[in-house]
Amino acid sequence: MSTCLDVQLSFYPIVYLAAKTIFSRSPIVSVSNCRCHRFPLSFFFKIFFSSRPIKAKLKVHFLFRFDYLLFQRAFFFALMKQQQDEPRLEVVPDHIDFAAEERKILQKMARQKHLSNLSRPHYTFYDGPPFATGLPHYGHILAGTIKDIVTRWAHQSGFYVERRFGWDTHGLPVEYEVDKILGVKGPSDVLDMGIGVYNAKCRGIVMRYAEEWQHMVERTGRWIDFDNDYKTLYPWFMESVWWVFSQLFKKNFVYRGVKVMPFSTGCSTPLSNFEAGQNYQRCFFVAFPLVENSKRSFVAWTTTPWTLPSNLALCVNPNLVYAVILDVKTQKEYIMLKERLSELYKSANLYKIIETIKGSELAGKEYIPPFPYFLNLKEAGRKVFVVITNTYVKTDQGTGIVHQSPYFGEEDHKTCLEHGIITKDAEMICPVNEKGIFTDEVVDFKGLYVKDADKLIIKMLKEKGLLLKQEQYKHSYPFCYRSHTPLIYKAVPSWFIRVESLVEQLLLNNEKTRWVPSFVRDKRFANWLRDARDWAVSRNRFWGTPINLWVSEDHTEIVCPGSIAELEELTGTKITDLHRENIDDLTIPSKVKEMDL
Repeated sequence: MSTCLDVQLSFYPIVYLAAKTIFSRSPIVSVSNCRCHRFPLSFFFKIFFSSRPIKAKLKVHFLFRFDYLLFQRAFFFALMKQQQDEPRLEVVPDHIDFAAEERKILQKMARQKHLSNLSRPHYTFYDGPPFATGLPHYGHILAGTIKDIVTRWAHQSGFYVERRFGWDTHGLPVEYEVDKILGVKGPSDVLDMGIGVYNAKCRGIVMRYAEEWQHMVERTGRWIDFDNDYKTLYPWFMESVWWVFSQLFKKNFVYRGVKVMPFSTGCSTPLSNFEAGQNYQRCFFVAFPLVENSKRSFVAWTTTPWTLPSNLALCVNPNLVYAVILDVKTQKEYIMLKERLSELYKSANLYKIIETIKGSELAGKEYIPPFPYFLNLKEAGRKVFVVITNTYVKTDQGTGIVHQSPYFGEEDHKTCLEHGIITKDAEMICPVNEKGIFTDEVVDFKGLYVKDADKLIIKMLKEKGLLLKQEQYKHSYPFCYRSHTPLIYKAVPSWFIRVESLVEQLLLNNEKTRWVPSFVRDKRFANWLRDARDWAVSRNRFWGTPINLWVSEDHTEIVCPGSIAELEELTGTKITDLHRENIDDLTIPSKVKEMDL
């Protein structure tokens, strides 16, 4: 009730002025003098409850006056109370300087900040901090206004709200700007100049737009504390991240693994977030001759020719029907999904169906890979260059046969693990470095950027008689949100946090959470949680909070300090900063072997 009353009273001066304007000529009551006692309430009750007949027009007139008088009495007493409790309102000039008035309000807000009562119940509000390497825009103004509404409501509801402004000073956006300034092309350039030199440059630019941010935020009227701000580069903040990670480690939620992830060759790091744009690409139909009959080939479809040198298997759907056909023109035999024959041939007169066969019957058949770079694996007894099965192969595109390059495709990696084509402890077949350049294993294309090598790969396939068809295909393709270069999917060794085992608990907690609007909880966010996968948290960066893990060379012993004090005790070294240049050379003695971690 008190909140509603306060809101109503704040409008009384406006109502009063309006009433005075409308009723200033009233012969019954003088609003300007607030003489509400001139006609007692009993006078109006006598009119309305008298048995004597009253003309309808007169009754309506008195009904209006009676209603107005009740309002006037209520307003008069409220106004008198307001005048007793608060200073009188200032007279607003006819030609008001809105900018000056805004500054007065901001000064009043600044004074009120110091009157916040710490003894109130605390209201916690999590506000994702912005990067100060870029200028604020309308999106920041919108989000900041919504956040300010929430915290003001909490303050007016009797809570104490800590309104510290924060700055995200770490990560890829900062490094990307510094790379442009210093002309850094890759991690080797940073190592050559020294991580300390590089990080000092990062530290020097992180707050270059801080003044513009403070000016904009304050001018929009947001109640925020810039004097007691925080930055993610502060050692105490980095230490808090270490503590959280150490708690996850102690609960066995942290593990080391390999995961195929969207990888930015422009920034040399895997990404969790990216932009997807519609783009036209060429798709290619490639023949994979059978070992048992070189005149008969599987036909696979791909939009990424650069992954063909790393092919280790082919995948079919065990439940679908495949056709063995004879090409009328070339007299060669091909195997592909029966219902997708129109993808390869415009007319049924161009081929003859020799037989049909279920996908499950193709499992285990061996073929000759289009490139010989990893034939040594087969010679070493590895199960490679064979047909495997999985129901993820669909009928809506391609040929029903998917070429498997397990270290450049998420589904490929999962399927090849299930069928023993690769193992978790086996050496990765990943001949592409962090800049997207082919390494020495791919002798014909080494030193080339994978996208630039596509044309040469296609040319070589044509020369071998393995390219059957190519055409334009429109589909969604991921791009790096920082460098705006196309991403590749690439396997990277990474540290993961187990999420999949917590999905049910996450969904339960989501149900208990109040979302505005509610459909975000029930649909968008709930669907995202259901599909959540283990979180790859490590990044190949220099400017940021390092992962607090000290690991033996054989990965059998791992130590995870959760604070600066704990690390000082383990290393015997005084520590003032947690950035890489200060801790990379620190070692922790092993408790198992005579070695350091």
